[in-house]
Amino acid sequence: MKSAFSPEGMAALRAALRLHPLLAFDFDGTLAPIVARPDDAKASVLTARRLTLLSRKYTVAIITGRSVADVARRLHFTPQYIVGNHGAEDLQDARLPLWQEALAGLRSRIASQAASLATAGVQFEDKKFSIALHFRQAPDQARALQCIADLLDPLEPGLTTVGGKCVVNVVVAGAPDKGDAVAALVRRSAAGAAIFVGDDVNDEAVFEKAPAHWMTVRVGREPAQTRAVFQLHSTREVSAWLQTLMDEA
Repeated sequence: MKSAFSPEGMAALRAALRLHPLLAFDFDGTLAPIVARPDDAKASVLTARRLTLLSRKYTVAIITGRSVADVARRLHFTPQYIVGNHGAEDLQDARLPLWQEALAGLRSRIASQAASLATAGVQFEDKKFSIALHFRQAPDQARALQCIADLLDPLEPGLTTVGGKCVVNVVVAGAPDKGDAVAALVRRSAAGAAIFVGDDVNDEAVFEKAPAHWMTVRVGREPAQTRAVFQLHSTREVSAWLQTLMDEA
């Protein structure tokens, strides 16, 4: 991948901006650094200020694995759209109650195994329309992963898993993913394209489905198989790139 600051990256940015794009961003690892405790994550004041200014000219969306309510309080600005739960939690979607109910069996199973999960260092997060099993702070991550595997074997029909950084997410099969969510918001906002920035496995759904005239940027230094075209190394670089975007707008 080439840097989003490279000549090729700048050319792609200018081409996308001419189409008055939707500006869409993941949150953790993109706008906010990855932290040991997910509840400590937040966007920097500088990043929020730049996004606030951009939202006055473009439609800005946050597409996150967190719930809408959770991420909204961490942004320090108000985007036009927030879609949570890996693309499923679009507040205009009438199917949300069905997806919440589909996770009821897994909730019961987790409650019955709460002690063993806690002993293994697995933290359970119920986001209503998906469930996250975090193991970042587990003293033995291999043991924690085995505990999660045992919990999910067998996985209830109609559910599936999505990987992440030290987390296993359980989502409803067939619910929209992040790629579906970004495409829907492009149509809803009448944007001519999208610029999407993300860092994790569930962001690949956007990278894979993006038409050629969209700009896709993956955040991270580590080698990764990705369909994103451009790269930024860190959340700090993302914030600096937002200033570049403002300068070009």
